Amino acid sequence: MINGWTESLLAGIQALNQILTAGIAITAFSLFLYALSFNLRDRVARSFAIILLCVVIVFTAEALQDGSMPADMLQLLLRLQWFGIVFLPAAYLHLSDALLVTAGRPSRGRRRLAVRAIYIVSACFLLLLAFGYLLGPVVIDGRPAPHLERTVWTEVFTLFYVTAMVWAGINFARAYSLMLSSSGRRRMLYLMAGATAPALGSYPYLLFGYGLAAEHTYLFWSVATVINVLVGALVIMMAYAVAFFGVSWPDRVIKSRLFKWIMRGPVTASTALALMTVVRRSGELLGSTYNAFVPFIVVVTILSLEHAITFAAPLWERWLFFGSDRGELQALQNFEERLLTQSDLQQFLETVLAAVRDHMQSPAAFVAALDDETLSPIVVAGNRALLDQEGLTEALEKVKGDDRHEFQWGNFWILPLYHRRHADMDQDEQPPLLGLLGVARREKQVVERDQRDALWLLADRAALALQDRQLQQRVFRSLEDLQPQVEMIQRMRAASRYDTRTSLLAEPLLQEADLANWVRDALTHYWGGPKLTNNPLIKLQVVQDLAEKDDGNSANALRSLLRTAVDQVKPKGDRKFTTEWILYNILEMKFIEGRKVRDVASRLAMSEADLYRKQRVAVEVVAKTILEMEENLKEQ
Repeated sequence: MINGWTESLLAGIQALNQILTAGIAITAFSLFLYALSFNLRDRVARSFAIILLCVVIVFTAEALQDGSMPADMLQLLLRLQWFGIVFLPAAYLHLSDALLVTAGRPSRGRRRLAVRAIYIVSACFLLLLAFGYLLGPVVIDGRPAPHLERTVWTEVFTLFYVTAMVWAGINFARAYSLMLSSSGRRRMLYLMAGATAPALGSYPYLLFGYGLAAEHTYLFWSVATVINVLVGALVIMMAYAVAFFGVSWPDRVIKSRLFKWIMRGPVTASTALALMTVVRRSGELLGSTYNAFVPFIVVVTILSLEHAITFAAPLWERWLFFGSDRGELQALQNFEERLLTQSDLQQFLETVLAAVRDHMQSPAAFVAALDDETLSPIVVAGNRALLDQEGLTEALEKVKGDDRHEFQWGNFWILPLYHRRHADMDQDEQPPLLGLLGVARREKQVVERDQRDALWLLADRAALALQDRQLQQRVFRSLEDLQPQVEMIQRMRAASRYDTRTSLLAEPLLQEADLANWVRDALTHYWGGPKLTNNPLIKLQVVQDLAEKDDGNSANALRSLLRTAVDQVKPKGDRKFTTEWILYNILEMKFIEGRKVRDVASRLAMSEADLYRKQRVAVEVVAKTILEMEENLKEQ
């Protein structure tokens, strides 16, 4: 009886250890995909991805091992583990070198050569593994688990493994000593603590201690289980520290994204795997080799956890990652959720116009918005042929200033849509005009009192929508003006996490997104204005060189640069109005010639919305051209 309980306990510990091993493999693979997805451009993240790939190979091969499988398959899996083990020393040295570079100690060539040499040595050990020199044959009935016999080359590799890991540890310590900010030192400590797990947990110590392990089986499996728990936790800690390298997102975004990634990936998959293993093993104990509950449990676990994560994500983001900025960030989230987009506005106004036509039995109706003293219809319902869009300016002139009186314009009644009065506005002061509501009238139609009241109520609804649209446009314009500066500060803040000596003193790298905004502003005031004379593009070296040739006139130099960049967009041959010329024609007609949007869209036979999309592409092409000119000049 006692022996039965003892064997059951040992089997339970072994099963738990196998589940943890598979969980580590899943976690490492998930974090490997995270590194590939978000910050692979950074050297630290790339070297960390190599370590994760080695961990995936080691623990996947270990998780697949089973005492009931054939000897050849078991030997293949045991040797497959070493594909990851032999490259771990080189990957660690690679990571330590990348950390030193990030901390402000770039290699003068010796460390880089050392990293390459270590990779070559690892490749040589891999060849020894392939030809059977690195490891001996498998011991199938080995206690407490099957293992490979060691050879002389195994001991040589062990010395190489320890030496490389100690060298990498020294580089980690040097990088830590270079950290000046508290956040940088804290995350470097996380990285150093997490780095010990794959280094110590991946090596198969059973090669040297199988005699002692065979005498103390319970101790061996208990220690192995504890080590696997520590490896899983420390790998996540290491990934957390590396997640801040190479990205300029705020800390809360990095933490939230990584936490959600871990919950949806490793936690969900490992939980489903653990429950599946428990159900399968329970069925085997009851004498059933097939358990129909296994797929059912897996599906229910995955769906339940995914739903729980989806519902809980806003809560944990708010309470774990927002910190003292919780109020501001929650206000931004609420604004995003309740934002009135262009489609939402159009849908609402279409509903309003449908109600207007129904009450007035009108064949057509429209809402026109007043933007920069230009009146343009944004929603038209019914017979569009009745609306003379060119004559809308004349309709605007019909409005005399009475905010509750409809005016007649041709076959339409015109209702002015005014901004709602607020407390700071004088009673005698006329509120700003937002646009017009037009309703086509039938011949000799008379408006009844209840129809008029309903019509003005619907007009108020349309005015409210236009007022929200106007306020949101101001917000978006402010955000567009703010975005370049915010992005630059975030990039500088991210760079100074680990190297405060040079990151804040160096000139920030130019970004195409910033240049596109600056180019658009400069083109808007191409023939003069503050967006040209005060534009950040004036600081470019290529503009400074042109200004020296033009008696120091920076505005003329910038205008000349823009003209040159626009000309490079121009296709070869005589000017045409075909598809290949569309970007150049937009730049030439809209900015250089200064035509109105409506005229340009009409001449190019496209809608205004399509024109704005094409204009954005054209401006980005000009920005890319200017960036190439600046980089070529610096290289020269």
